[in-house]
Amino acid sequence: MRGTVTAVSSNGAYAFSKPNRESITLLAGLGVAGDVHAGVTVKHRSRMAQDPTRPNLRQVHLIHEELFAEVGAEGFKVAPGELGENITTRGIDLLGLPVGTLLRVGAEAVLEVTGLRNPCVQIDAFQDGLLKQVVGRDEAGNLVRRAGIMSVVREGGVVRPDDTITVELPSGPHRPLDRV
Repeated sequence: MRGTVTAVSSNGAYAFSKPNRESITLLAGLGVAGDVHAGVTVKHRSRMAQDPTRPNLRQVHLIHEELFAEVGAEGFKVAPGELGENITTRGIDLLGLPVGTLLRVGAEAVLEVTGLRNPCVQIDAFQDGLLKQVVGRDEAGNLVRRAGIMSVVREGGVVRPDDTITVELPSGPHRPLDRV
C-alpha cells in the first residue's frame, strides 16, 4: 500500500491550526522539529493536565486529504494544516491501519502508528458543526473518530509534499486503532 504526502505543517506555538511548510524535519523519539507537540512526554494540553510524565504517543498527527472532500460535501471548507495535522496524505486508508503499522515517508523517515486522534470541541470553534462530521456513531452505536491518526517517530528525516508513503503492516494479529 502506497500513498503521497500532499502537505506538511508545523507550529511552534499552541494554536488549533498549523501553517503549511515547504518541509518538516522529523526527529526520532520526539516528533516534528520546532513543533509545540514535539517531545518524549505528552505535550497536548489536556494530556499534560492529566499526567505530564506519560509518554508522547501523539508526536506526529496525520490526516487523509480525502476527509476534506467528504466534509466539503456537507458544506465545510477545510485545507491542509487547518485541523492541526503535521502531515496531510492522499491514497492511504489511515483510519483502517492497525496499531504498530510503520509508515515510511520520503527517503528516510519512519513513523509508527499509535492510534486515533480524539477530536475535541476546538473543532467546532474552528467551524461550527464540524465536530459532528469527524466524530459519529456507526450502526451498532460505536463511536467512530475520523480526524486522523497519531504516530511516533522511529527514524527521523525531512518530509516534503509529494513524498511517497509506504505502508508496512505489523506481523501477527492486528489490533484496531483506538484513541490515544
